[in-house]
Amino acid sequence: MKLEFSAADEAFREEVRSFLAVKLTPEMREAACRTTTVFADKDLAMRWQHILVEKGWAVPAWPREYGGTDWTPTQKYIFGEQCAKARAPGLIPLGLRMLAPVLFRYGTDEQKRHYLPRMLSGEHYWCQGYSEPGSGSDLSSLKTNAVRDGDDYVVNGTKIWTTHAHFADHIFCLVRTDAGAKPQAGITFLLIPMNTPGIKVEPIITLAGDHEVNQVFFDDVRVPQANRVGPENEGWTVAKYLLEFERGGGGASPRLKVELDELKAIARRETDADGVLLEDPGFGKRIAELEIRTRALEFAELVGLARLSRGESPGPGSSLAKNTSVDIEQSINTLKLEAIQHYGLPHANFISLNGHNERWVGPAYAETVTARYLNSRAASVFGGSKEVQKNIIAKAVLGL
Repeated sequence: MKLEFSAADEAFREEVRSFLAVKLTPEMREAACRTTTVFADKDLAMRWQHILVEKGWAVPAWPREYGGTDWTPTQKYIFGEQCAKARAPGLIPLGLRMLAPVLFRYGTDEQKRHYLPRMLSGEHYWCQGYSEPGSGSDLSSLKTNAVRDGDDYVVNGTKIWTTHAHFADHIFCLVRTDAGAKPQAGITFLLIPMNTPGIKVEPIITLAGDHEVNQVFFDDVRVPQANRVGPENEGWTVAKYLLEFERGGGGASPRLKVELDELKAIARRETDADGVLLEDPGFGKRIAELEIRTRALEFAELVGLARLSRGESPGPGSSLAKNTSVDIEQSINTLKLEAIQHYGLPHANFISLNGHNERWVGPAYAETVTARYLNSRAASVFGGSKEVQKNIIAKAVLGL
């Protein structure tokens, strides 16, 4: 596949490059390169968000009246590509890219006026209350309940694997409001401030040693009914719409191409018994296969961008994109780990990343490989497991 760009597109590319060269400092690039978790460090991400907001480039997918750009699908692709090449930190997507589209479609005018500007400015920092113990991939079996009491709901239950709940000041949450309905019915979508009495956040430390996820407990938490998004008991429809943006709305291919370049750079430096690793036919073949798959994903994501530009949702293509991008990323991380060999000792990166030593013991390119490998294993599960995505594809695409 060969992408053709107009003169106007090439001029826009140069504008983006110039902006990144000036505004993205070496310190920010280095911090982004050393990120080993799904989301960038909160402070780093918010610094970059404020810079993009000032430029008017933070939320290209939003309607212009709320701060969007009116960019073409090609311009959106170019911007994402150049940010990935420049090693810019990713913005935290929970509010900007996941909740915002839901509010545009299902939110009241008052909810849009209140939440969207604060989301854009960074005053509000969101987390997602979907999964529960025993209700992750089978999300419709969730048990956190909300009972009407006057003008409020009273919420009791727990959510788990809640990314950045220890930073968040708001959570969008699925609760059961009709216990007698079938599993997909009787669910309601609520917006809840995290400082509401009765909310408790407990950390979960992952296999990679990261504190990225948490368990959130709700004990008689009172939430105004005005904080409901969409009709009561129809939150499943709202939730599915949001998941389309979580699973396939980010455009993973530019970042994956950068990671492939990193992999090839490592393979040029490392050797095996027969010589330079990149020249090994078997290892080179595995890299070539990933390059082909990444190009195919890139084309699919451009089609998805075109759909979004027409005001459509990503649809089941988001499930295809999610499974494909996760599999490619995990494969890249596996090859990196194989390439660095004995430098892949688990948690060795803590020696330098946590300030216990002035420098990493080994080549710089090996510093974050193991931590990223371990962290990325969860990608097959979060946002809907690989098996759930296959079921969606079978039903919505193949008609099975």
